[in-house]
This record gives sequence, structure tokens and C-alpha cells, in this order.
Amino acid sequence: MSAADAVGLTPPSFDQFLLPVSSSALVLPTISILLAIVYVAGVVRLLRHGHRWPWLRTACFLLACLLVAVVTGAGVDAYGRLMFSIFMFQQLALMVVIAPLLVLGSPGTLLLRATPHRGLGNTVLRVALCGLRSRAARFALHPALVIPLMLLSFFGLYFGGVADVVLRFWFGHILLEVVFLIVGILITAPLVSSDPLPRRTSYPSRMFDVFLEMQVHAAFGLVMLFSATPVVPYFAAAAPEAWEVDPVRDQGIAGILAWTFGELPLLAMLIVTLARWRRQDTRQAGRDQRRADEDAEAYNEYLRRLQQRAQGSDADRQS
Repeated sequence: MSAADAVGLTPPSFDQFLLPVSSSALVLPTISILLAIVYVAGVVRLLRHGHRWPWLRTACFLLACLLVAVVTGAGVDAYGRLMFSIFMFQQLALMVVIAPLLVLGSPGTLLLRATPHRGLGNTVLRVALCGLRSRAARFALHPALVIPLMLLSFFGLYFGGVADVVLRFWFGHILLEVVFLIVGILITAPLVSSDPLPRRTSYPSRMFDVFLEMQVHAAFGLVMLFSATPVVPYFAAAAPEAWEVDPVRDQGIAGILAWTFGELPLLAMLIVTLARWRRQDTRQAGRDQRRADEDAEAYNEYLRRLQQRAQGSDADRQS
């Protein structure tokens, strides 16, 4: 079934975006449902053993799974195969909304805490720890890789002609959705993750990376907005003629989305990074103050002992 048939060749509308679509390519929605089930099972196991798990992490992860099912399994996915603006919405949702929510759910920490340490669980833990400590993981999460990934995900994908070639295959749309989600996780994890990562990025580096990401979104959005010809020829002929979609105008809308919708979550990450940095500095200042107070108290105690010894020596000489 083609995407046009799936949506009944009707012009795009909000109610059509949310309708479930019968498709043989519901790969990501199925995976998201399975991940949600496994995550809830892990939380339940922790609670049964008397361990606490933050409800906010659970809410973030389950919301991300729900959004994956909607963005890649509802009508919006079918329209995304026909219009560049909606395809860009899918890309941005997967990269800068869903990926951060998945990371904030701390699935790595839940895996380490909820997986049994015997039988198959022990094997899963060993594989997870080996992957976490590998050189590949350290390289993939290096802060210097953030900007190249962003440039490739936007300028390289569209202006390099990759999207135009891949989208012509039936599996191309799904493949790009998977790539968007993985790239989003790799970009987001060093910035907001609480999981035990193989490397930790300093807060100044996180601020710098988020700032540069915002510039990439703005630059790409402006280029798309003012391009006079279709950047991706595939979308120029994908939508039915009855919809009267202007490919250049639709491309401009995609650019506006990249500039606005793409930057709002980054701004939220910037605020979260600033808040965590301030909280860390406050905690460090408190530790330093306590250490200084302890040192001062120890020094005062030392002076008191010296004074007591001096008074004892004077009393012995007088007697």
C-alpha cells in the first residue's frame, strides 16, 4: 500500500495526522511498544525488591515511546512520505524531542539495577558493560562528534543527495527514521544523560555544543527557506497533484520548522544544562565550605591544646 493510498489522497489535516494507518512497515512503533513493556517490567521489579525509581524518569521514557508510535505509525508518517515539511517534522521530533526523553528516562541505569545477576541476566549485564566500556562507545559519545553528526544529518543528508536516493526505496523512509533517532541519542546523551557513560562532558563543553547545534539549525533553516529550487527532487513529485502542493513553498515550511521547532528543545536543554551546572557549583561550594569549617575547627582545637599546654607548664614552674 502506498502512502497516498494509506491517507486516502486527502489533503493533510491535523485529524488525519493522528489517525492510525494500516501499514506493513510499523517497525519503530512495534519496537517502541516492546521497549515500553520491558522498561515497565524493570521498574516493577525494582519496586518489588524495595528499591525506589523516580516517576519522572518513567514518565519521560513512556512518553517517548508513545511519541515514537505516533510519529512513525500514525497518519503523519504516511504524509511524511509525500511532503518535505512533514518529513522534516518527523526528523526534528525524533532527534530533538523523542531522543532527549528516552535519554532522560535513564534506561541504562534501570538495566544495570533491575537485571538479575544470574543466568541470562548475568550475560546481558556483561554485554552491556563491555559495550559501555568499549572504545567505540567512548568515540561515539565524544563531544567533538556532535557537530559533525548535526552537519551530516542536515546539510549532508539533503544537499549531498543522500535523502533523494534513499527515499526512493520502500525501506528508505524507515531507515532514515532510525538514523534520526540514533543520531539524536548520540547527540543528547553527553548533554543530559544521568546514566553511567564511558566519558563525562564538562558543563562548559555542553553549553558550547548546544550553542553550536542551535546555529546549525538556524543556518539550515535559512538556507531551506530561501532556496528557489527543490533541494530534494523526490518530494517535488511525491505529493498528488490534486493537493496542489508547491514544492518550494513546502520546502520553505520545512526550513521554518528546522529553525523554530528544532531550536525550542535545544533551548530547553540549554536551560537544563545551566540549572545542573548551577546545582553542581552550589553543592561543590557547600562541600568546600564544610571542609573549610572543619579545617578551621581543627586549627582552633589545635590552638586550644597549645594554650592548655602552655598554662600547664606555667603552673608547674610556679609550683
